[in-house]
Amino acid sequence: MSATTYTADTLNIEIKDNYAIVQLNNGKVNAINTPLLKDLKSTFEALDQDAAIKGAILAGRPHAFSAGLDVMSLAAMNEAQLIDFWESYMHTLQAMVSFSKPLVSAITGYAPAGATILVLCTDYRVMGKGPKHVIGMHEFKMHMQIPEMLCDVYAYHLGEIKAWKYIQQARLFNSDEALVEGLVDESVEVEEVLERAEKHLKKQIHVFHKVFAQSKQWFRKELSKVVIKRSVPTLARQTVAFNKDPELQAKVVEFMMSLQTKKKS
Repeated sequence: MSATTYTADTLNIEIKDNYAIVQLNNGKVNAINTPLLKDLKSTFEALDQDAAIKGAILAGRPHAFSAGLDVMSLAAMNEAQLIDFWESYMHTLQAMVSFSKPLVSAITGYAPAGATILVLCTDYRVMGKGPKHVIGMHEFKMHMQIPEMLCDVYAYHLGEIKAWKYIQQARLFNSDEALVEGLVDESVEVEEVLERAEKHLKKQIHVFHKVFAQSKQWFRKELSKVVIKRSVPTLARQTVAFNKDPELQAKVVEFMMSLQTKKKS
């Protein structure tokens, strides 16, 4: 099998014959920031337009998929930068949901919060076992508001009642628990994650592209409604405006200071 590897600033992209492996490569924990989001969006848009590429895998490094949003950098942003971040995040979700080819997640480690929503926009998810490998939304622990589009994606997969229950619990799931909840499709040893993701992708690639693409569009109409058919600028500005609340900002600062204290101890 021939393979070509190239890099974006925050990604390693490996082309294997007729599919791509898009590996997050953005610091130690693959924190989600604006450069990563812009690279993901442009990469998936380019791969979707490339007739030689029949599908893609979104992957992390062993034991480290992504720790979620880069909360520390968000706290230092001005209003314009925050709007750019949230627009970039939501545009990335749109690019992933509208990706017409098979798109598989190889979740090789922890993937909470913002990383959870990214993988939930793929077609199939393989997650590695591990005591610190978790998926789910725990923003309430950080006093952080989950933007509406992200809430909608989570509720699309779990249903509104269950999603809201788990949000209140700030519930994170290991790979076996996530499999039971339907958040992932396979729970395997970390060393097997990429292999299993490639196996599933190759099977889907054999389906005639037009059949796969049209069926994907029909079966994910509700997901398209909550992601693609939305005004990103409006949602991004709503998110930033809400988070300007002084009491909320004080709570977030308090949480971040506690994080810094833990790192020093």
